[in-house]
Amino acid sequence: MTRQAITIRRAGYSDLPTIVDLLADDEIGRLREDPARPLADAYLSAFQAIDADPNQLLAVALDGDRIVGTLQISFLPGLSRKGSWRGQIEAVRVASETRGTGLGQQMVEWAFERCRERHCGLVQLTTDKRRPDALRFYERLNFKATHEGLKLELVGEPHEAPRKPT
Repeated sequence: MTRQAITIRRAGYSDLPTIVDLLADDEIGRLREDPARPLADAYLSAFQAIDADPNQLLAVALDGDRIVGTLQISFLPGLSRKGSWRGQIEAVRVASETRGTGLGQQMVEWAFERCRERHCGLVQLTTDKRRPDALRFYERLNFKATHEGLKLELVGEPHEAPRKPT
């Protein structure tokens, strides 16, 4: 497996259209993303909330000037595990023409380092059961299926970001 030389950085507003394209670049993503409207209010609102939150990191991987991957890390405080922080990796996507080159591994290892820097005691993620290749990929990176992950999809339009209770 050949690894390409890439750089990874925090995503900026101008990266949003390409990130949405990457999120839509598979069978499942095509059904739930809208790459024709990458600057729609829901995407903009989500980006602004992520960008403003010090416990969120939306990143892009670049091959030269071209974005070829993206992922998000949420840093979650918790009382369990003696007050340990967790790194939640989400939305890992690699451009279809660069899959199988080691780029995904580089991105996830980069995410591990960001989690170590933030003193996370655990890194976790979920992957859709309809993505068996992704599951095998994460298992090769030593993720273990130690828990059952459950999700409840709320119907309707995306909602505004939650506000702090007063």
